[in-house]
Parts: sequence; C-alpha cells; structure tokens
Amino acid sequence: MLMINHNRTWRDQPGIGDLITIEQAAELSGFTSRHIRKLAKNGGIWAVKLGRNWFTTANAIQEYLDQERKPGPKRKISL
Repeated sequence: MLMINHNRTWRDQPGIGDLITIEQAAELSGFTSRHIRKLAKNGGIWAVKLGRNWFTTANAIQEYLDQERKPGPKRKISL
C-alpha cells in the first residue's frame, strides 16, 4: 500500500533515493521518532507511507525546522 501525505503533484515528489526513515529524520531534527511520525500522519511534514513504514526527506525536515513555532505548552481553549 502506498499512501502519500501532502497535496503535491507527481512531479513534485522526491525520488526514492531522497527518502529517509522516521528514525533518521528524528536524528536530524532532534525530535523523537514518535513526534516525527505524528507530523507525518497529520501532514505537518511531507511524508510517504510504504507498507507499514513512514518515510520523509531531509529537505522536508529542514522546511519544518525553518518554520516559526511557538515553543512550550499550548493553551486550552474552552468553548
């Protein structure tokens, strides 16, 4: 089963040689592999699922790291 995460055309997809494992992405980013996997599943980073495993690219990780994020706990919103 091939599952691509993100709205990209086939021309924008990286080649197979560009793919890295979630564990490699965690080492590059300093985040846990669990956090990277969650980003992959939720569309926070470009990722592709091949069988049971998620893969991403170093470029996708760098794009994520370059984004401005507010660190720390998130506020709870009461409705």
